[in-house]
Amino acid sequence: MESRQCPFATSAAHSVPVLPVVIDPAGTDIQGEADRLRERGPAVPVVLPGGVRAWAVAGAAAAKRVMADPRVSKDPVRHWPAWTSGEVPADWPLAMWVSIRSMFTAYGADHTRLRKLVAGAFTMRRTTDLRPAVERVAEELLDRIQADHGPDRPFDLRRAYAGPLPARVVCELFGVPDDMRDDLCEVFDRLFDTASDAAAVQDAAGRLYAMLTRLVAAKRATPGDDLTSGLLDAQRAAAQEEGAVPLAEQELLDTLVHLLSAGYETTVNLLDHAVHALLTHPGQLELIRTGRAEWADAVEETLRWQPSAANYMLRYAVEDIDLDGVVVPKGDAILVSAAGAGRDPEVHGPDADRFDITRPTRARHVSFGHGAHHCLGAPLARMEAAIGLEALFRRFPRLALAVPSEELRPLSSFISNGHRELPLLPGRAAGTTDAATDAAAAAEADGPVARIPAQAAPVCPYSGAARRPLAA
Repeated sequence: MESRQCPFATSAAHSVPVLPVVIDPAGTDIQGEADRLRERGPAVPVVLPGGVRAWAVAGAAAAKRVMADPRVSKDPVRHWPAWTSGEVPADWPLAMWVSIRSMFTAYGADHTRLRKLVAGAFTMRRTTDLRPAVERVAEELLDRIQADHGPDRPFDLRRAYAGPLPARVVCELFGVPDDMRDDLCEVFDRLFDTASDAAAVQDAAGRLYAMLTRLVAAKRATPGDDLTSGLLDAQRAAAQEEGAVPLAEQELLDTLVHLLSAGYETTVNLLDHAVHALLTHPGQLELIRTGRAEWADAVEETLRWQPSAANYMLRYAVEDIDLDGVVVPKGDAILVSAAGAGRDPEVHGPDADRFDITRPTRARHVSFGHGAHHCLGAPLARMEAAIGLEALFRRFPRLALAVPSEELRPLSSFISNGHRELPLLPGRAAGTTDAATDAAAAAEADGPVARIPAQAAPVCPYSGAARRPLAA
């Protein structure tokens, strides 16, 4: 067994063998695992899927320190010897999370250069300008749910609403054509499944880069008023500017991967968990309905209580990092637990496990990162979630869970934190008459209330159409 600094040692010089925590690749108990990591100390040796060694940081203070420390990098090529030496193989199932060449994994001057190229696309003005589009998409999706379901006919929130809302917004933002959107959502879902084998991940990654290559070629031929065209404009401008370093073609593609996936997955899980939390905590929902709290409060508390990304992959110690007596050696990888930081009792009190939208510390989370890598799209995700929640509960004021919470299944991931499906009963839509709603329900019903099968066929969150198998 490898000798590492003991998390419980009182002296940084005291080194003993420490049994590492094996991270569950399927994420079956994200919060329990985060609690155990946080309780063991400021930095804990862990084993990631594929036997890769790292350190986990799950306390709020240590997480923020690591994410803000200039001696901590996200560039594996420069600062992770296990990656550059081949100790971690190129076909590692999680390789795409570290091999991507964008601002997501850049360090120092490279990060500043790449972030500057993208930052102009995520101004507050552009986000505000998107509000009407978000409101329109939300109402269109709710119209479809209302038309397709009577009050006692369940629907899956993720497939019918939480998925297609951010998918349509982010695809329109980047100018992704309609005929590409279904496959794009499908591939991202596969890549976030951290229990997938290497062959499935490589197949999904190959399909993703083929799609984005076609997108870039189309935008070069016919630019539009979208962020993909904007990145291409920035690339051309930098190529003509003396001393500037333009986006390399791989950096361009990887930037699109990063922005599209983050803009989709984060909001899906945020809406999923927020709706589930409000339905299982009706007193909290009543606070909003009576004007004593706002939808934005529910969004922040959800981000703290159930962050959309449970863990952040990966960071690397540029030099030895001492975290309250636990030394993370130079060159070692670091996993930051947003789930652990969000429920840290040192920040949120002894009731940190409780969902409370009036909690004074609700916004003190790291669910959009911290420091230099804080998420540029955070204002857009917050806006989408608040609009989506308000529209959903206004349209369906009697919304209810269609199955007990204990029957819900988590996503197969220790990164992406959500449910595989969230079956809901819409109840009567606001403004509908009993007779009209009963007639619609009677026309659709085949008998007793239908429950969504536990193993329902995969459906694309953008279109609702049945998906093709990923395998070629």
